[in-house]
Amino acid sequence: MKKNGDNYVPALRYDFLTRFYDPLVRITTRETTFKRALLKQAALREGQNILDLACGTGSLSVAIKNNLEKANIFAIDADPEILKMARAKAARHDARIAFEQGFSDALPYENETFDRVFSTLAFHHLTLDKKIGTLREILRVLKPDGEFHMADYGLARTKTQFVLSKIISKLDGFETTHDNIRGRLGLLMEENGFTTVERTGYFKTIFGTIRLFRSLK
Repeated sequence: MKKNGDNYVPALRYDFLTRFYDPLVRITTRETTFKRALLKQAALREGQNILDLACGTGSLSVAIKNNLEKANIFAIDADPEILKMARAKAARHDARIAFEQGFSDALPYENETFDRVFSTLAFHHLTLDKKIGTLREILRVLKPDGEFHMADYGLARTKTQFVLSKIISKLDGFETTHDNIRGRLGLLMEENGFTTVERTGYFKTIFGTIRLFRSLK
């Protein structure tokens, strides 16, 4: 496992697992289903500026670009290896996406740049301080009428799901997953500047419940 001075951890915690990211996520998270729902609730339009935060291998960015040719898609991730995979995927789909390496709590974009910001399965990797810092950065880069759309592990609906969610906690660390599993993501958004936070849906998965949110600046 590699870390840098900003406590970066690879997407699946260990570098050697990065090459397996896409099939593992597809099998264990119902990726196609929850991302389709996330994009539907965002009501995207041509010409918008859209940020895929902690973009991973770029699946969401490519899906957006394939459906909105004139949208301006930006994607950022801290992991240089996974960004290589994202750039290669975008090239295969002839999708023009502006990829950048950087951290979610120190975004390299100007104030009020984006109409929409997306985050999928990223916040459970962040400590509480990083979660708060990231939310504040998202607010900063969103336009006044902008929206933040998130899908991530959240409060389990059954005891069985709660037990299974502990696997994610073991893999990614109790410190980062605690707020997710306890259902505090929506509250964190409300406490850190978002005027409206909607809990829009949930999906049962092997390792717990993935919850969807729509938050307004």
